[in-house]
Amino acid sequence: MKIFKAIGSGFIRSIKVWKGVLIVWLITLLLVSLFAIPMKATLKTGLGLKATLNTGLEFSMITEKLKDGLNVEVLGDLGPYFKSLRADLVSGFLFLTFISIFLNAFLAGGLFDSIKTPARKFSTSEFFRASAKNFWTFLIISLIITVIIFTLAFFIVLIPVRSLARNDTVSEAAPYIVAFITIPILAVLKMIFVLVADFARAWQVRNEKQACFKALGFGFCRTFKRFLSAFPLMLIIMVVSGLFAISVILLLGHWNPTTSGGVFLMFILSQVFFIMNLLLKTWRYGSVTSLMEQTDPAPDQTSVDIT
Repeated sequence: MKIFKAIGSGFIRSIKVWKGVLIVWLITLLLVSLFAIPMKATLKTGLGLKATLNTGLEFSMITEKLKDGLNVEVLGDLGPYFKSLRADLVSGFLFLTFISIFLNAFLAGGLFDSIKTPARKFSTSEFFRASAKNFWTFLIISLIITVIIFTLAFFIVLIPVRSLARNDTVSEAAPYIVAFITIPILAVLKMIFVLVADFARAWQVRNEKQACFKALGFGFCRTFKRFLSAFPLMLIIMVVSGLFAISVILLLGHWNPTTSGGVFLMFILSQVFFIMNLLLKTWRYGSVTSLMEQTDPAPDQTSVDIT
């Protein structure tokens, strides 16, 4: 019963902080634009759109190649522009990865603070105040959990699969069989450590003093102490999120707009899906926070459910 109560409460909390979700979306969109706009300009120049619009011959050949999706042949014809495009991709990816680590830690502080009880009216200034206050603690928690997950992936999946792939005495199917077994195990372990991180962050926003290692200790303790309620909750949310992601991939993956209006519509739809994904993540934050408040209420908290 606690599970469904927490899930329902988490859903309502995520809806109530929709302004915070939009703030996260807008900042993320601006960040991605810093990478996407220069790359688009390089690609546009490389394809020679400006130079070939007058004759229309080369342009029509390019659009013919691209009408069914991205064609590697087109990229190969870019010549020196391909090196520039590749450099933009590598540098942009590294830049986004590096910045997103800090940005996620910063914005998560505001979201977790907004969904805790007692419920209060959303305030943009309070959102950013909480983000700044919890930044370093959230960053350390995220880095530690990320290192743990990558270490598990290395030892549980990568090493066994690579060892079998290089071994000539085993069948060619052996690496795939091992990957088929180990990847679900890694997914379960990842959910457990995500739970640890969420419990730790939910505890931290409830306490004035910043203590990342104490928060992590609480996260580990509550994850395994309340495992029979916490893990099914996380599993339900992850399954819903996974089904949503698969649906988006299937829809957008088979949609090849050929007009400027179609491209614009696809962009709008992709942003709507991204906002919905942020709501799902906030739903997870709210559900874990609600479960924590049910089992570990604050000393001065008489009611922990905002539904």
